[in-house]
Amino acid sequence: MKTDWTHLEQFRHTEGPMGSTSQTHGRNGAFVLPRGRVRLYIIASCGDQLQVGWEHVSVHAQDYKGVRCPTWDEMCCVKDLFWEAEECVVQYHPPRSQWVNNHPHTLHLWKRLGEALPQPPRMLV
Repeated sequence: MKTDWTHLEQFRHTEGPMGSTSQTHGRNGAFVLPRGRVRLYIIASCGDQLQVGWEHVSVHAQDYKGVRCPTWDEMCCVKDLFWEAEECVVQYHPPRSQWVNNHPHTLHLWKRLGEALPQPPRMLV
């Protein structure tokens, strides 16, 4: 995950229960990213301050039709905002018995701290 979030500060949500500042929460917080007519609502955590061992970003989108899941391009945009170009992050599909669905239109990106994720051969991707 990028160590410098200066480019994200203008999008940080600073009010209400999800409000934060870089001084109080560092590289953790909620962000609202305008992208054309779409707003991407993002919650990000770098993992080290929470001591969970995972970097994590959750994203849902809202457009003129209402709340929806983000598109592939929108998830790529979020990935590039929070991680370096050559970092590999994943979307998991856990066993159904472990599903947690607090928001039906939210997708997640994950990366284990300090470990390279295994990747399939390039010809399969």
